[in-house]
This record gives sequence, C-alpha cells and structure tokens, in this order.
Amino acid sequence: MTSSDSPANTAETPETPAERTGVAAMDWAAASADPQYRAAVVDLLGALAYGELAAFERLAEDAKLAPTMADKAELAKMASAEFHHFERLRDRLAEIGEEPTQAMEPFVAAYDGFHKQTAPSDWLEGLVKAYVGDSIASDFYREVAARLDSDTRALVLAVLDDTGHGGFAVEKVRAAIEADPRVGGRLALWARRLMGEALSQSQRVVADRDALSTMLVGGVADGFDLAEVGRMFSRITEAHTKRMAALGLAA
Repeated sequence: MTSSDSPANTAETPETPAERTGVAAMDWAAASADPQYRAAVVDLLGALAYGELAAFERLAEDAKLAPTMADKAELAKMASAEFHHFERLRDRLAEIGEEPTQAMEPFVAAYDGFHKQTAPSDWLEGLVKAYVGDSIASDFYREVAARLDSDTRALVLAVLDDTGHGGFAVEKVRAAIEADPRVGGRLALWARRLMGEALSQSQRVVADRDALSTMLVGGVADGFDLAEVGRMFSRITEAHTKRMAALGLAA
C-alpha cells in the first residue's frame, strides 16, 4: 500500500497520547488474551494483506500502460515492494495461528468492487488512483495503528512505508498538466470520485465486521470514541485535500 512521501501527508502522524495506555501499552501476548481484540486484529491484518496483494496486481497491470521503459521498470519495483508487504502480513497471520486466506476472504468483495468501479482508462488515471486511493487507506490504517498493541502496531506501520509511488505520481501528473492544462480538470474529477468510493468502501467494510467496528468506537482499542472517529475522517479528508494540491489539482 502506498502513501505520499510529501510533507502534505499529515495523517502519517496521527494524534496520540504522550504515554500509551490500555491496549496500546501492551504487547501482542498480553493484548490477544482478549478474544474480541484478537478477532479485530485478525480482521485488520486480513484486510491489509488483501489490500497489498490487490495493490501488487494493480501496479503490475498499470505497468502495461506506462509510456516508457523507465516508467515500466519503476512500477515493477513498486509492485515488488507491495508483494513483500503482503508476504509479511501473510506470515504474521500464520505465526499467530490464523489461516491467511480465510483472514483475507471477508475483504475480497469490497476491494475487488472498488477496483472494478474505479478502473483507470489511461496511465495518468492509474497514477492518480494509486496516489489518492492508497493514501486514503494508508491514512486510515495509520490512525488505527496508534491504538494497537506494540507488536501489531510496528508491523502495520512497516507495511505502510511509502514505496515511492507518491513522489513518482506527483512528478508525472504535474508534468502532464503543464504540457496540457486541460488534463487537470479531468483528473480532478477522477480524484474526487476516487475519494468518495474509497471512503464508502471503508465504511461498509467496518460496518460489516463487528470486531473492527467495536475497535473503532472504543470497545477493544484504547482511545477511540464516536467523536474521535469523526475527527479521524476529518483528518483523512484534510490530508487528501493537501495531496490534491501537491498534484496540482483542485480537491
């Protein structure tokens, strides 16, 4: 999963307490004694794992649209990084006694549905989709990570490391707009559609998974409540607006 390497990525450092408390102060061995928390983490890792696998597949497909050999090679490198992230999540699920395929299965329809509804028509739309869509997802998972046990938090943050797609997308999209300013309007509409679809899909996934929804509203993860969920989505929206500006597009 990619995220912007721009300073505009404000959600990379969500507001967290100076001193961690509750679940966030525990390691996996202690936190996983709560079966509801364990179920939430399995869901979270399953969702992340399938997201990374889908990102790998998408980047490999996008490479076919790349206009130059150098661009193809760059996307291939990013796809490889996404697959490595998938492997880490898959291995962690197996390590804690979960079947990776079963953990991922509940999220296949949502991810595949999102990608089907937002299939890019050209190279530039593919770049914007990866930059905008993946960054929204990364922001969400970074927010959640702040409330996870120390072992799971470290893994989640590691697999959200930027693969370089952020800077690559900004460079290519800005150059395209400079060459033909009309491109900007089309890509701005596309990015707004992606934002809406990404938020809708994430909200549906959370609503369908009891353990995840409980984590978000404060049942098993320390520090979340309904008001904080609202603030979280406000921060994600603000970060999106800044990324759009980095691309040279209006939010």
